[in-house]
Amino acid sequence: MPIEAVISDFGGVLTTPLFGSFAAVQDETGIPAEALGAAMVRIAERDGEHPLFELERGRISEERFLAELGEELATDLGHVPELHRFSEIYFDALDPNEPMIALMRGLRGRGFRMALLTNNIREWEPLWRAMLPVDEIFELVVDSACVGIRKPEPEIYELTLERLGGLAPEAALAANGARG
Repeated sequence: MPIEAVISDFGGVLTTPLFGSFAAVQDETGIPAEALGAAMVRIAERDGEHPLFELERGRISEERFLAELGEELATDLGHVPELHRFSEIYFDALDPNEPMIALMRGLRGRGFRMALLTNNIREWEPLWRAMLPVDEIFELVVDSACVGIRKPEPEIYELTLERLGGLAPEAALAANGARG
């Protein structure tokens, strides 16, 4: 079956690797990555779900996520850290991946159907859309925070294919990024 569509991730595919943004947050806030991870694990154990996953599903707001994370970090840090600049720091360290954007633009020009499938945060949509020519390249955007499911849940891939007109999985090529 020939490839009809390309489904691209946002972070780490259309942008520089995400680990640089997370490192910038760590550097700017002084909060070690290990402390952030441990705080999120404790919240997940307490609430039954990882808070980042809930944020990416749009079930909690960024404000609530940062407040809960800050309170939990106080256990390790001895104080509630300032996290209100998290998205600003994160996006300041993230840049468009121009060669990949050019490749995606070229694929669109060759007639491939183009979709963007991203685990993202509802409040961040204006930030990431401002970085990229999203509407120029992609006919479809499936944002986890808007649809209430996230990668790697099979339903988000099924939804994307359905919104591409019921495309068979074999007719789509995925360009995925890695969290880092």
